Amino acid sequence: MFLQRNNKHLAAFSRSLLKNKNRKLNNKLVLSKRTLLTSTKKQQQQQQNNFKFKTASITTGIAALLILTSYYNSSNITNEPSKKGLRTISLDEFKKHSSPDDCWVIINGIIYDLTNFIAKHPGGPEIIKANSGKDVSALFNPIHASDLIDKYIMKKDIKGIIDPNCDFPKELITKALSPGETPESMALKEKLRQNLPSIDELKTIFDFEYICSKILPKNAWYYYSSGSEDEFSLRENHNAYHRVQFRPRVLVNVKDVDTSCTILGEKHEVPFYVSATALAALGYEGGEVSIAEGCAQGSFKIPQMISTLSSKTLTEISEAKDKFGGQDQWFQLYVNTDRSKALDLIKEAEAKKCKAIFITVDAPSLGRREKDVKLKAKPSRENGISKGLSTFIDPSLDWEDVKYLKKQTSLPVFLKGIQRKEDALTAVENGFNIVISNHGGRQLDHTVSPLETLTEVVPLLKEKGYKPGENVEVFIDGGVRRGTDILKAIALGATGVGLGRPILYSNSAYGAKGVEKCKDMLREEIAMNMRLLGVNKLSELNESFVDTQGLKYRSVRLSNDYLNEEVYEPRNIVEWDMALEGGDDDS
Repeated sequence: MFLQRNNKHLAAFSRSLLKNKNRKLNNKLVLSKRTLLTSTKKQQQQQQNNFKFKTASITTGIAALLILTSYYNSSNITNEPSKKGLRTISLDEFKKHSSPDDCWVIINGIIYDLTNFIAKHPGGPEIIKANSGKDVSALFNPIHASDLIDKYIMKKDIKGIIDPNCDFPKELITKALSPGETPESMALKEKLRQNLPSIDELKTIFDFEYICSKILPKNAWYYYSSGSEDEFSLRENHNAYHRVQFRPRVLVNVKDVDTSCTILGEKHEVPFYVSATALAALGYEGGEVSIAEGCAQGSFKIPQMISTLSSKTLTEISEAKDKFGGQDQWFQLYVNTDRSKALDLIKEAEAKKCKAIFITVDAPSLGRREKDVKLKAKPSRENGISKGLSTFIDPSLDWEDVKYLKKQTSLPVFLKGIQRKEDALTAVENGFNIVISNHGGRQLDHTVSPLETLTEVVPLLKEKGYKPGENVEVFIDGGVRRGTDILKAIALGATGVGLGRPILYSNSAYGAKGVEKCKDMLREEIAMNMRLLGVNKLSELNESFVDTQGLKYRSVRLSNDYLNEEVYEPRNIVEWDMALEGGDDDS
């Protein structure tokens, strides 16, 4: 239909590509959903092993901001406690509580009193004040785990249910915010989503990312794609892989290659896994549930690391994998200022059969992700999605704390966010496995790439008698986009390689089938390049297969990859958006 491949129109296509490259859609798709959490005051007593249970008056839970696009079906989301036993409240009574000093709202038919919460809302008071006395379900539903209210809204603030027989005024139903967005641009994104290219036409992981840049709401795209400040680390994470070259063997019988490996004592078909990412439902309503399905289905499975800030509950994600026979799941932990909540999360992860705990240690506060911050509904609203999510994370976390937490579980424990060899050694000496990571370039900008850190960590560990893959696990994430990236990391001593954004993009565009396609692409690339390297098994890879001399020349900014951007990019992907945007087209 709109996918043409006629060479006689090459000139017209080239002009179109140039126009497309320079075109900036004035899409400002929807912003700002700020949700509502409760403040708790708990006195914690100092516990054994110097674990610091601090007195804290904090906001707990997740303040999430998002935009509701037309492809979300909020009617299928039940972020609410049971309505059983709640009194019915008339419309007239509800209308009496519509001021900031007496603020009631409706979420999925249930009425909540947020009067005392307004000042504590991590996203600022404006969004609540502006919607006092309204049904805010459309702002709340799309990304929140269905047990969030059960966990964090005080029972005394649950007032009842709105009379189901009342004629509820449309003007009191809050719609999704769309600052700077036009109805035309919103309609275009939906049109593009409804007419996606066949998944079989996608050839690289970059195709998923390209598609998402066209179809995602601006707040989702900015949140997923952004790095901190100047985004040096974001670019460097990926560019570092470009500066490591291979040294292949020849005349090796590579008829059969084995892409499997051993991680945490168990065999896996590939050496990569899904790294923890927050708010997967921003891009696709299935969120982490559809990611779990994609990881579990198909010809092979990959482990999934579940984030503390997932859009779905741990129960929902765990049950999703079981539909396809299951796969390993791990749990990533942000340590709450209220330490009892951290312990509760560990116990819940154990109950859901998670096989490892990953404690994030590089986020005492969240980095300034300026793309996210700039996308705001009002000049007074200074915080983007990232800021709203960080309010409960404890900046005082230290070595004694993580050692205490390790003692509270029998599961393997990783420290995620190691960025220097000295910390890596300290972690391993204290019985932790490690993930070399700089948070996808989203925390401290201008940090060394994880790949470069890997080249320093592994030799030191080996010098001290530790053997990655035998008596310690050394994972790495950040910047991985190719099977060759994974092979380089394995050659340099990594035992597992994490993927974050590629999974978010594949899931956001095609759901579980996208995740399955993404992992298939990577496995094919790994197998092909193992043959070209002259190895039959991943265990044969070592530092002799790579040249890292150019790795430290990070001050030189790489030029644009014109071959990838202008020539090799599958033409059908470009034509897909240009045709539907109304650009030059030869259909």
